[in-house]
Amino acid sequence: MSTDALPEPTTESTRKVREALGAAGFTADGLLDLLGAPAYAALARGETVPALRATRDGGPLATLTRLFLLQQAVPYRSAHAVLPVDALLADRWLERVPGPAEGAEESVRATVDVRPYSGPEGQDWWVVSDSGCAVGGAGGAGGLRVSGDSRDPGDARESGESGEPGGQGGSGAGRPGADVVLGVGGASTTLAGIMVPTPVDRALDLGAGSGIQALHADRFATHVTATDLNPRALRFTRLTLALSGAAEPELREGSLFEPVADAEPYDLIVSNPPFVISPGARLTYRDGGMAGDDMCRHLVEQAARQLTPGGYCQLLANWEHQEGADWRDRVRSWVPPGCDAWIVQREVQDVTQYAELWLRDAGDHRDGAAAYAARYDAWLDEFAARGTKAVGFGWVTLRRTDAESPSVRAEEWPHPVEQPLGEVIRTHFERQDFLRRTSDAALLEYRFLLADEVVQEQVGAPGAEDPEYVVLRQNRGMRRATTVDTVGAGFAGVCDGTLTAGRILDAIGQLLGEDPAELRARTPESIRLLVEQGFLAPVQD
Repeated sequence: MSTDALPEPTTESTRKVREALGAAGFTADGLLDLLGAPAYAALARGETVPALRATRDGGPLATLTRLFLLQQAVPYRSAHAVLPVDALLADRWLERVPGPAEGAEESVRATVDVRPYSGPEGQDWWVVSDSGCAVGGAGGAGGLRVSGDSRDPGDARESGESGEPGGQGGSGAGRPGADVVLGVGGASTTLAGIMVPTPVDRALDLGAGSGIQALHADRFATHVTATDLNPRALRFTRLTLALSGAAEPELREGSLFEPVADAEPYDLIVSNPPFVISPGARLTYRDGGMAGDDMCRHLVEQAARQLTPGGYCQLLANWEHQEGADWRDRVRSWVPPGCDAWIVQREVQDVTQYAELWLRDAGDHRDGAAAYAARYDAWLDEFAARGTKAVGFGWVTLRRTDAESPSVRAEEWPHPVEQPLGEVIRTHFERQDFLRRTSDAALLEYRFLLADEVVQEQVGAPGAEDPEYVVLRQNRGMRRATTVDTVGAGFAGVCDGTLTAGRILDAIGQLLGEDPAELRARTPESIRLLVEQGFLAPVQD
């Protein structure tokens, strides 16, 4: 489909579509009620037959589900009962389908995929993408959020995806075109979940695709700019925001930061870029066209110049694990001066797993054994030439602080987390500010609060008088666990914001018969670790 064939998001047309979808209950919750849990879950596996069975008896919601979600032609009269069909035909939301025989009833079908999406505060939104690119991977009972976007950086745990590609090639819907615009997938929902939800003046969605990040940013940004190399993607972004009732974004076409090189800096930059490391650039939505992980490196390195002081840049990324190098050192080296960074690796795949994943995503497994083997060889040749043994998946958050000694943390965290994490990420960087400006002596004059939902576990042999070690565990956010000694456990247990750290250590010293001065000297390092990891929060007077 060309850009000219896409729907026109005129104010009146979009309003009529939105009202019709809402009136019929074409929402995430409405679909779950209509389809039932088994058929709903089957969509997450790319299986549409249960949903087709659940909608064959008609009705407004069933008609809209078949039309916009299952991409079925429906009789004109059925569509006319729920939609202003003639207006939508004129504005290219729908197209006519002639009857199979002369005189047979005419039908209509959707020109795009329209997918209900449940916003973080319960908003009923709709995401618009190319037809046939969104069924392969619905996000489970939390809302039909996951669709064609298959670039999921290890977050199958949160999104409900299996980790298999959900684009056209992977879902069995045919081969994707180079400029295809996919719907919302596990990668998209991961990025939306980590977005720092702080009110800002200016936000940038770099590589907007179907517009889901711009839609999320519209909740708290006065002005949203969306960029994409693919002009069709910008049209879809405009459709998604218009249909969901958001303010119209500023749209700029071009690659990476080029479209906004002359713009004022942004308070928030988010990007779900084409981060797949591949030999060549066959598919715009996933292949960046640069060698190795240079696409992600370039975005991180260039972000600071586009940020206001205190501004955030958040993106998903892949990075190479190269022979003889620690991935942490490689990715930390990308961080520009004057920026704090938090880099989280969620999953690692060896090069064979990685190549197979994206070969299937492109549909290469359908081209015959010889062609598939040749392309597989090309991927492995590329990795061998670069000394790449594996590829990491995860997210990068930068904050421009202009600090002389930035905090740059790179860690592997493959364990389940509790999304959304936006507030967790915001407070992480606030804690880095606190630790950077607070000396050990000053630290002991602060009062601290133990974070909510932290539990203590004692580990040791049954019947033993004392535990071998004590574990503090978070049941929210990152869900971290850390081992502490008796002093650390006792200290954390009485941090209710009433006593300073120094007074608590004095009391523990008296209780345990230890020298309080020695405790004061050795404990600040442990306090800093508990603060950095979010177990303790300083009480700000």
